Amino acid sequence: MPPPPKIKNEEESMSKSNRNTGKPWTSSDISQLKILVKQNTPTRVIGLKIGRTPNAIYTKASGLNISLKPTNQSPYNRRKKSG
Repeated sequence: MPPPPKIKNEEESMSKSNRNTGKPWTSSDISQLKILVKQNTPTRVIGLKIGRTPNAIYTKASGLNISLKPTNQSPYNRRKKSG
């Protein structure tokens, strides 16, 4: 009897983005993180580009006092209406 087919779980599908799991952050990783944050790149996209999990991005940014909040968005759409 053949073994049951392997079901892809979330861990396996995320393995491509986690190629740096457990490795120390390099200075180029940190500089790329800072550039992407300044461009208001979403955390998940930063993680995919650097090869880290979103949690790793949050943790590293927090340790470097880098805010991941978008800087160019008006809160509650408080734009003045023309008219």
